Amino acid sequence: MPPSPSTRPHGSEPPIRDRGDACPGALRLHSAADGHLARVRLPAGDLTVRQAEALADAADRLGDGHLSLTSRGNAELRGLPDDCGGRLAALLRDAGLLPSERHERIRNILASPLAGLDRHTPSDVRLWARDLDGLLCTSESVTALSGRFLFVLDDGRVDVAALGGDVSLVAEPAGTEAPADHADQSGTAHPARPTGSALLRIGDGPTALRIAGPDAPRAALTAAEAFLAAAEASGSGAWRVRELPPGHGLTARGVAERLRGAGIGCAFVAGAMDVAGGAEVAPAPYPAPVPYSDSSAPGIVEGRGGVRALSVLAPLGRLSVAQWRLLAGVAAADGEGALRLTPWRGIVIPGLSADVASVRLRELAAAGLITDPDSPWHRIGACTGRPGCAKSRTDVRGDATAAVMAGTPVPVSVSSPDTCSDAVPRLPGEPGPGPGPTPAPGPGPGAGRGPGPGPDNPAPRHHLPVYWSGCERRCGHPHGAWVDVLATADGYRVSVVPPKTPPAPAAPAPPAAPRPTS
Repeated sequence: MPPSPSTRPHGSEPPIRDRGDACPGALRLHSAADGHLARVRLPAGDLTVRQAEALADAADRLGDGHLSLTSRGNAELRGLPDDCGGRLAALLRDAGLLPSERHERIRNILASPLAGLDRHTPSDVRLWARDLDGLLCTSESVTALSGRFLFVLDDGRVDVAALGGDVSLVAEPAGTEAPADHADQSGTAHPARPTGSALLRIGDGPTALRIAGPDAPRAALTAAEAFLAAAEASGSGAWRVRELPPGHGLTARGVAERLRGAGIGCAFVAGAMDVAGGAEVAPAPYPAPVPYSDSSAPGIVEGRGGVRALSVLAPLGRLSVAQWRLLAGVAAADGEGALRLTPWRGIVIPGLSADVASVRLRELAAAGLITDPDSPWHRIGACTGRPGCAKSRTDVRGDATAAVMAGTPVPVSVSSPDTCSDAVPRLPGEPGPGPGPTPAPGPGPGAGRGPGPGPDNPAPRHHLPVYWSGCERRCGHPHGAWVDVLATADGYRVSVVPPKTPPAPAAPAPPAAPRPTS
């Protein structure tokens, strides 16, 4: 897959973009070593059964018989022939997956996958996602956005707020006072839409704006339009908020002016100071911990009224058409007729009864899907590698599979031969387990010891994600802290990447297969 840009080091110069981004879409295909690649945007990861079947048909008839899940909850088709563009577009259009061809690459909306499903769920921000997608698809100005610009809608459990959004909305608990001058345009046709309030954050900025829930979709659109104005004024061609050069950064104060001009009320919260305006504002902590389900973990999600959802993960983010059709079949026969793709390369099927959920979960496990948090495949990822990517030094998926099967998902590092391959990777300075049994992982974000939930603390650190990469681009690597398993000319180099820190570069080397690590 094309690269996900790494975190830019603090103090480094932002890039100057002299061209548009080459991010693939459903209509703009990417040429890879194994054929063409199409990326189908799925706002909030939502799919109907009919749409899921259409993607399976596309993979079966036109592609390599598999579907890849991305870290933004989208789907990719690989191995496409040169002349398939028209047939693919017609198939997707007929399924309702191309509501606006001019906007198809900018419909990057990530939302909390379990919103509205578990017992303690807050507002269903996925309804915001549908409204925002509708606004994007009817806006002429946002067609100038990069295919990498990302909207993040978090329901308050802080599971996706840390995933690098350019414009993020975090729902606040019920009872939080919303700005009194909000423009409520929700009407009476959508009574289920979340009310309350939300925190609007721009990039990694410390200052947030509190807005009324009904205004959230329009506020996100307005913030994106403010970014486009800032990027044009800077002359940098920036694709993302973090790429805006000094002196042209997008501040909460600047966005607030735009919001008020659009009739959207807002109030400053968070951070000690709005740097641009120098005004002191009240701190705005993230919502207090509650026993939410861990949206990144596989298993059965218990909802209200005895309703269940199934959450499963795709090994290394890849599913065969048979596995995909099995998931769609469960959703059609036993669920609500819908599926949700997650940024952890998983699938959620809502709406099952308690007695059926356990049976279906066993069937999905037998089909090769990850259904247990204790599975050795859980939190193991890899880029495409060879033969699909010509830039990769080796077949990292094959190597990762062999390592997991051998019980050593973290190989011995060539830069640190004493690395224990079966050790639980930890951040520098993080204490290891003491004597006695290892404590069980908590129920979800914010549980257990350590700091409460927030943008740098999205999940319990019982172990870090491990990601295998075939070259220094590290396409699709996780956000936050993770274990970097990088193929080099001399073997795999293993290191721990702390949050908001780019992985260390490797010395340039000609492509070569790493030495076996077993």
